[in-house]
Amino acid sequence: MKRNLKKDIAVFLVLTFAIATYGLMPAYGSEEEKPTADFSVSALSAYIWRGFELSRDSIVIQPSMTVGYGGFSASLWGNLDTDPYTSSDEEDEPSNWNETDWTLAYGRQCGPVGVELGYIYYALDGVDDSQELFVSLGLDTLLAPTLTVYKEFDHYPHWYILFGVSHAFEMTEAVALELSGSASYLASDDKDAYPEIDDGEATGDEFSDFHDGTIAVSLPISVSEYVSVTPSIAYTFALTGDASDQMEAFSQKGDDDSYIYGGITVSFAF
Repeated sequence: MKRNLKKDIAVFLVLTFAIATYGLMPAYGSEEEKPTADFSVSALSAYIWRGFELSRDSIVIQPSMTVGYGGFSASLWGNLDTDPYTSSDEEDEPSNWNETDWTLAYGRQCGPVGVELGYIYYALDGVDDSQELFVSLGLDTLLAPTLTVYKEFDHYPHWYILFGVSHAFEMTEAVALELSGSASYLASDDKDAYPEIDDGEATGDEFSDFHDGTIAVSLPISVSEYVSVTPSIAYTFALTGDASDQMEAFSQKGDDDSYIYGGITVSFAF
């Protein structure tokens, strides 16, 4: 019952935001800021999230939708695993549709500094749902550095701090080459949610260390004014020995701490 109530609250927040945004839209013909919308779907060889392997040997389909106006945005994202991985001793077949995320955010630009505040609700299959608050700072300069701090406050309390850089090279008017990299720090407040691992066993302490890094390459291709197609490839790896032990323990087979994966995303935006 508790889980259903949380989902109802999340849906209510998103609907309230959408109604408020609609009410603030300018009249037709106004020169004021216009609302935006983005619809996309990705087909990827794996679902890797913050260094954790959440799928194996299957294609994942990840549709998303984002609407925004006046600095506010609301997003809906989902994950469909076409062939969920199970060990031989598991009796129950996991669900193909195993995650739905709701995000509400507000951002604004203050000179060269971009600031965004937000809330994320993770509706998860088979485990307790999760909720996070986050704040992100971005600098409009070389490599576009960003620093984002996430705080999970529901069932898996921890801090996740992510630093990223990126750069785009315009190859033609319709094609660009984008390079990006990130590094993270994970500080757990719960020894059961994110434990420190040593020799495959939990030590009884919370994990607190640099965690995962990712290097990614993508090639956005503008098919038309509103449609783009983006092939991409990424490599995620452990940053420390402690992170390697934990990522291995949380991986689907218990022996992986790095992943190469990629796919293609089709987007419609206006």
